[in-house]
Amino acid sequence: MIVADLSISQLTYSLANKGLCLRTGPVVSRIHSKLSLVANGIALQYAEHPVEPDDGFADFNVHVELPVGIRRWFQPQVLFQFDSNTPFSPLPADQAFPMLEWGLNWCVSSYCNQYLCIHAAVIEKNGRAAILPAPPGSGKSTLCAGLICRGWRLLSDELTLIDPRTGQIIPLVRPVSLKNASIDVIRRFSPNSVFSPGVKDTVKGTVAHMKPPTESVRCAFEPAQPGWMILPRYQAGAPARLVPLSKGQAFMQLAENAFNYSLHGKRGFEALANLIESSGCYEFTYSRLEEAVEVFEKLANTK
Repeated sequence: MIVADLSISQLTYSLANKGLCLRTGPVVSRIHSKLSLVANGIALQYAEHPVEPDDGFADFNVHVELPVGIRRWFQPQVLFQFDSNTPFSPLPADQAFPMLEWGLNWCVSSYCNQYLCIHAAVIEKNGRAAILPAPPGSGKSTLCAGLICRGWRLLSDELTLIDPRTGQIIPLVRPVSLKNASIDVIRRFSPNSVFSPGVKDTVKGTVAHMKPPTESVRCAFEPAQPGWMILPRYQAGAPARLVPLSKGQAFMQLAENAFNYSLHGKRGFEALANLIESSGCYEFTYSRLEEAVEVFEKLANTK
C-alpha cells in the first residue's frame, strides 16, 4: 500500500489514532498528528511512498501536535515530539509540515548510526551518484531540484547515507526543501513539479517542499555507487564552471559535513577514504540552472 491508496479521511484517521507508518527507504516513521496541515502535506508530498502495517515495527515514533495550554488557542504553536520527548522549541502552528520534515531529518541524523551520515544532497545518473555537500545558501537544494527535474534520480536532498561495509549510498527519498527565491526559480524551471504551499517567516525564511519524482521513490531500495563529490556554489551572473578539487580537500569537506564521523572511528575514516578515492572531486560554480544541467549531463556521460 502507498499513501495515495488512502483517502484523506483514512489518512487523517490513521494519523490521529495509531499513527501512520511511513516508509522512506530503510527508515519507517510512525507519525501521529491531528493537524490537517500535516495530513495534507503527507498526502501531497508522499503520495507514492509505502505505508507499513500500523502494528509493525517503526524506527521512529513521532508526534506533531498543538501544545496544551494557552498557546493552543492564542498565537497557536506546534510541537515536535520524539518518543515523548520534545527536542525542539515550539514553532508557529502554520509551520507544522516543515517542522515534521526538519524533525524527521533530525531523527535520522541523530540515530541512524549504522550509516555514515553526511549533510549533503545526493543524486544519481547512469549508475553513479553525485554527492553535493554545501553550507546553507550555497544553492545545493536548488541545484539538486533542477537536476532531478531533468532526469537525475533523487537519493536525498539533505542526508547522504553511506553503508560503511559496502561503500554504497543508501537512498532516503523525501521531499526537497526549497527556500525563498529558489522556490520561484524551480517553479519556472519545472512548471509541472508539485509544491507544498509556501510557509513564510520560518527561521529559514519562506519554505516550500517539492514532491520527489515518482521514479525516484520507486527506486528507493536500490543503492548507488559513488561517482563524484562536488561542492556547489551559486554565484549571481557566473558561468557554470567545474574545477577539479584535490582528494585531500574533498575528504575534509565530507568529514566536516558528517554528523557521526567520529563515532565510526577507523571504519568511518576508511569508508570516506575509499569513497573519495573512487570519486571524481570538483568545485562547481553556477548561476543558471540550464547551464548547470548541461555540465552535469556531460559529466554523467563520461567514462
